[in-house]
Amino acid sequence: MAPPSPAAAVDPRSGFCKSNSIFYSKRKPIPLSPNDSLDVTTFISSQAHRGRIAFIDAATGRHLTYSQLWRAVYSVASSLSDMGIRKGHVILLLSPNSIFFPVVCLAVMSIGAIITTTNPLNTTREITKQVADSKPVLAFTTRELLPKLAGFASNNIVLMDGADQAAKTKSSKKVLTLAAMMNRPPTGGRYRETVNQNDTATLLYSSGTTGASKGVVSSHRNLIATVVTVLGRFAAQVQEEEQTFLCTVPMFHIYGLATFATGFLTSGSTIVILSKFDMHDMLAAIGKYKVTYLPLVPPILVALVNGADQIKAKYDLSSLHSVLSGGAPLGKEMIEGFVEKFPAVSILQGYGLTESTGLGASTDTLEESRRYGTAGMLSPSMEAKIVDPDSGEALTVNKTGELWLKGPTIMKGYFCNDDATASTLDTEGWLRTGDLCYIDDDGFIFVVDRLKELIKYKAFQVPPAELEALLLTHPQIADAAVIPFPDEKVGQFPMAYVVRKAGSNLSEMAVMDFIAKQVAPYKRIRKVAFIASVPKNPSGKILRKDLIQLATSSSKL
Repeated sequence: MAPPSPAAAVDPRSGFCKSNSIFYSKRKPIPLSPNDSLDVTTFISSQAHRGRIAFIDAATGRHLTYSQLWRAVYSVASSLSDMGIRKGHVILLLSPNSIFFPVVCLAVMSIGAIITTTNPLNTTREITKQVADSKPVLAFTTRELLPKLAGFASNNIVLMDGADQAAKTKSSKKVLTLAAMMNRPPTGGRYRETVNQNDTATLLYSSGTTGASKGVVSSHRNLIATVVTVLGRFAAQVQEEEQTFLCTVPMFHIYGLATFATGFLTSGSTIVILSKFDMHDMLAAIGKYKVTYLPLVPPILVALVNGADQIKAKYDLSSLHSVLSGGAPLGKEMIEGFVEKFPAVSILQGYGLTESTGLGASTDTLEESRRYGTAGMLSPSMEAKIVDPDSGEALTVNKTGELWLKGPTIMKGYFCNDDATASTLDTEGWLRTGDLCYIDDDGFIFVVDRLKELIKYKAFQVPPAELEALLLTHPQIADAAVIPFPDEKVGQFPMAYVVRKAGSNLSEMAVMDFIAKQVAPYKRIRKVAFIASVPKNPSGKILRKDLIQLATSSSKL
């Protein structure tokens, strides 16, 4: 997206244009393919590089070379076509990280079908709800997770960890296996339909700015733009030498899917995959596979700094030259503490949403990260507005308002939810992020607060409304409100304020147990307080800020 003409006077320092109140990215615009008939899999596979090994399983050492990867992708794509999977069909992927996760994603998208992922930690109830909304015709999963697809017909399930031939489940039902699909020869494009850049590629679920989880519709154009941005961000280092990235983040999440399962493949990099996060496994893998880039979230960075002396004595981290932190901006104490303990390693940061295909802003050097507290500068080809939430007026430099983003990675909308789409995307394509921010004189974005009512537990989003709805189903609860409670280790966790019904002696532990049985571990309520009534405004909206102030002030007493 090109800036306006020079006459429009874009300030080269901040990127702000007075004539339209838009901030333009100061980074080099990304080159986008003019070929409309292009899917993201074809785009990635057509990029020239010198890479040999694509994926390595950190625990077993099993790997896929690039030639093995693309053969597997096209074999699975052929199998899907022969099974009647067509453009526009939704395919569910329920799996922990593995070297086969990208194979499924790339194969599905190559034939124009749509991939929807879900968190393996989600309960059967939560997964069933997503299945009912997205209506997948086929599901890929593992033997361990199979019970969570109890309502799914067995002939519509593919096991990712079965033997070459059709495997049998505990109920003696035969199911297909990914191994069998990968081992058949590709048949070319017998059923292949033309896939356009504007066609839907992924349907990932996000809580958006508020409320229940919604399907984010992202196009092939969105993913290609993200892939090109990722390639540009690391191009200089990759050209000098082959890079090895350690995938510690979940691939079902937009960050994992858009970068580790797809984006880094364009440069011929090697991606080492942890099936689940473990600090020892992560540190051991760095030395064993000579990892150069390590993505993490702030709580892991805290652990690295606090345990630096013991860690350096036990593990070989000499290959590591960059850590990529996301989830929340880092403060001065954390950045300088890390630089002091690991002087040879640079800290890079990123800011993005599922709705922006993982992009928005980044710091691409240690110098940029030392603009303490920043989320970074706008990603290439991204535009921003800072909008007063009350008046709707677009604001200038150093003024705080809601961050709006516009660019080639912004989603198409929410799946079958026109109201949610209209409240998040305006008619000109501006995405309301729900984050209160300001942009300084040098074009750096600072996140001040959240308009959206999401709780950020580690890198996971927890919508308070979902937990409140569950609490209100308890026979002894008259009313409830859920708020984010600050925590050094996880960022925030859900805390519930509960109004008991008359005569009830409901305990804190009983409330926590009631929720724990129904939700994924990261959504669990970890603190409970009882109150006479939940504070609300005249229209009935919960006054969360009052409760947050009450909770944090009480914790300091």
